[in-house]
Amino acid sequence: MSRIGRLPVTVPAGVTVEIAENNKVTVKGPKGTLVKELPVEMEIKLEDGKVVVTRPNDLKKMKSLHGLTRTLINNMVVGVSEGYEKVLEINGVGYRAAKSGNKLTLSLGYSHPVEMVDPEGIETILDGQNKITVKGIDKEKVGQYAAEIRDKRRPEPYKGKGIKYADEVIRRKVGKTGKK
Repeated sequence: MSRIGRLPVTVPAGVTVEIAENNKVTVKGPKGTLVKELPVEMEIKLEDGKVVVTRPNDLKKMKSLHGLTRTLINNMVVGVSEGYEKVLEINGVGYRAAKSGNKLTLSLGYSHPVEMVDPEGIETILDGQNKITVKGIDKEKVGQYAAEIRDKRRPEPYKGKGIKYADEVIRRKVGKTGKK
């Protein structure tokens, strides 16, 4: 039995979960609404304030879908009740970020400023000129947009310049040494 798939998803107060045909799950909460079509093979039931996911048989594919389905529902519930956020840090001389409206402008040592427009449902907040917080209710979109921002200038191992996640550790390398 899948250890994760077996756990019921508790639905907090103020959050409603609706399950339509073809496993179309709608989760409404104080922060917004999320809709996702989950694998049709899984059986999703709402039992006294908890969402329970069961699988039809023990085929390898069903086992893998079991835990995935439960985690996706849990991510939706947490998203509409608390929301998700990822914090990025910009390190490097002259590297900075600016924001106007929903446009994020990054100066990353290129010959041109890099401009990014916040996708729908995602918000970026600047803390100073070198800390970006990406917020939203959809875990997948928050992670994707944060990864796209990071990809504009990944951290390099010698000086540690670039955009990194706040909790990321950069493995540093020792530079060249001169001849003797």
